[in-house]
Amino acid sequence: MSENFYIVGSKTSRSVLRTENLVKKYGERTVANKVSINVTQGEIVGLLGPNGAGKTTTFYMTTGLIVPNEGRIFLNDEDITKFPVYKRAQSGIGYLAQEASVFRKMTVEDNIKSVLEMTKFPKDYQKDKLESLIAEFNLGHVRHNLGDRLSGGERRRTEIARCLAIEPKFIMLDEPFAGVDPIAVQDIQDIVWKLKDKNIGILITDHNVDETLTITDRAYLLFEGRILFQGTPEELAYNEIVREKYLGRDFELKRRSQGWQENYDADTDDDDV
Repeated sequence: MSENFYIVGSKTSRSVLRTENLVKKYGERTVANKVSINVTQGEIVGLLGPNGAGKTTTFYMTTGLIVPNEGRIFLNDEDITKFPVYKRAQSGIGYLAQEASVFRKMTVEDNIKSVLEMTKFPKDYQKDKLESLIAEFNLGHVRHNLGDRLSGGERRRTEIARCLAIEPKFIMLDEPFAGVDPIAVQDIQDIVWKLKDKNIGILITDHNVDETLTITDRAYLLFEGRILFQGTPEELAYNEIVREKYLGRDFELKRRSQGWQENYDADTDDDDV
């Protein structure tokens, strides 16, 4: 199967997921204070910040897991603020949780099938898509393994493959690098780049700053409930306030994107991710 099996939208006509002035309060405490972010299809955006900064709350409001007290969320011009997670998925917004979400007593194949069977795709298309996902995410050797027998990297790849089964325009990645070894981190980074190449917009929140900034096009830094800074990884890395408040004086930015892109462009239908 070609890696271009999934066509989620023209690169000349890209959808935009955006929030406007999101506010979330718990009692007297304002956790997120007028937070506005946006993600465009084909773009990788990071949502960063120290513990208690409001990044997770903002992320969960964007995915539909938390309802904001104020503000709105839009997919293009459609107000989806009140949409639950499943309805956002139907609108093209996928979500990958931090916690393991594979069905532990189902095989990798059945995990993916369970999502495909909930779509309105024809049966033949579902079968073709299943095989394409298994090949693309290098899951052929574990397709009959139960979810509780997978390594951290295999589990993450299965979860991402399952998320892609709905053909989303956007994927929300919650701590994608948590609990996986360094080699698996690189595998997941490569997968995220391939999602970008398929014109999928990705919003990532993760405590692993190095791994996240390595692959993002832009990032938002939240601090005390507000956006302190936004820009490219390079702009964040060399901003004095960002270094003082969050990254530290000795932070060094590492970027892999250029080398990956050169290798990826040279590949033809390579199943290794």
